Amino acid sequence: MNILGYLQRLGKALMLPIAVLPVAGLLLRLGQPDVFDIPLMAQAGGAIFDNLPLLFGLGIATGLSKDGSGAAALAGAVAYFVLTATAGTVDPTVKMTFFGGIIAGIIAGHSYNSFYQTRLPEWLAFFSGKRLVPIMAGFFALLIGIIAGYVWPVIQNGLDAFAHAVSSSGAIGQFAYGTLNRALIPIGLHHVLNSFFWFGLDTCQVVNVQAVAALNGATQLCIDPAVAKQLAVGQPHTFEFANSVNPEITTVVKEVTETIKNGDINRFFGGDKSAGTFMNGFFPVMMFGLPAAALAMFFAAPANKRAQVGGALFSVALTAFVTGITEPLEFMFVFLAPALYALHAVFTGLSLVIANMFGTLHGFTFSAGLIDFALNWGLATKPFTLLLIGLGMFVLYFVTFSVAIRAFDLKSPGREDDDETASSDVKSSDNGELAKQYLKALGGHGNLKSIDACITRLRLSLNDASVVDERVLKALGAKGVVKLGENNLQVILGPLAEIVAGEMKNIGTGEDLTEVKLP
Repeated sequence: MNILGYLQRLGKALMLPIAVLPVAGLLLRLGQPDVFDIPLMAQAGGAIFDNLPLLFGLGIATGLSKDGSGAAALAGAVAYFVLTATAGTVDPTVKMTFFGGIIAGIIAGHSYNSFYQTRLPEWLAFFSGKRLVPIMAGFFALLIGIIAGYVWPVIQNGLDAFAHAVSSSGAIGQFAYGTLNRALIPIGLHHVLNSFFWFGLDTCQVVNVQAVAALNGATQLCIDPAVAKQLAVGQPHTFEFANSVNPEITTVVKEVTETIKNGDINRFFGGDKSAGTFMNGFFPVMMFGLPAAALAMFFAAPANKRAQVGGALFSVALTAFVTGITEPLEFMFVFLAPALYALHAVFTGLSLVIANMFGTLHGFTFSAGLIDFALNWGLATKPFTLLLIGLGMFVLYFVTFSVAIRAFDLKSPGREDDDETASSDVKSSDNGELAKQYLKALGGHGNLKSIDACITRLRLSLNDASVVDERVLKALGAKGVVKLGENNLQVILGPLAEIVAGEMKNIGTGEDLTEVKLP
């Protein structure tokens, strides 16, 4: 498997642990003093955030395993504990954070695939097969942990330097991240980039303080660890936060905990009033910019085709606005008009710059849609200003997309050549039959080495990519087809991707597909 193919598998595996964040954020937010004031609920949500590295190990191991086995997840936990304990014993300064979970998950996933069918001599038969997997994962994690104890401090210093450079670069770093975030979507590698910014960039240390008006009843702050070391317990202290609604908060320090929060998401929900720099700018794009792009493409379509494309465009635009799931909309034009998608990527980077320029801060656990915007309103800085920026992005997207499509005669939904017209949404038919149609168009089970899926796309490894009929895939409802190397393929379906993938796996390898009709 080539590097891009492997990275897409890793990106898919990352989605499993990341998928738990919405419930964690919901519990954490609703339990806060300014909402329902239920401490046990807030603690329950906080526990998920505190153990994210372990969840990364469990989820990635499961995602990389051949059959999603629980034995792989158990091996992921074993590998994580062995890896971090070993590295920390060699050098107590080692803090692998979520990287430790990723490495442990990779170790465990490959250990499962290599040993889950291994047969040992009869006197060791009890440890054969899946029981052998956690043992081997622990052994490999021990070896890598020893190595990490010596080399990770260098990597850690490099990552800290990179984080500092990005944080201190201001608009340059924000623009670069926002642009790359969208630019990597077509090949599915944006999750790898996001993981560092959302779970690894910068750190803060949790300090318990006396509740004051500026904290809306909260009793925790997350501050620079260097500042935390100098605090005197029982004494008042003035904390400073860039861009915060209350840039200076004076309160009594009750306890300096050992809890460290890493990354923009963890810091935002952990009480760092300056976090949200790499999340705020996505709200104007996902809630306003992309729906405006859909509206521009609707009006750009020939009048006789607007009814046909309007339903699809507005349904995916509503999905983007409410939930922040944008891929179904983005894949409606990324292959038809790459120039429009390039504009979209640049506008996303610009949105992050503008959002931070005006001092807004906001965060999400799932994506930057209306649900997260409303739920985390109480933690946000200048949310009204962020809405106004969103309206500005609406105008920018609508005008530029409208002008660009007409001025340069760009293809967009409804403006394709007749022989390239593809269905913009999955056909409304029995999903079992649809799965058979996709399987046949992909060359059948004999041509598929592996079938995986994330939220919106099938992720496939093929024996022969040349037998895949892309025209039929698009006629069935695929919004795009992405080739990664010679034998790795992604088929963008939208939210039905995981359902179709599961049904494709359930189709028997010997089932005759000759009677399955294709468009």
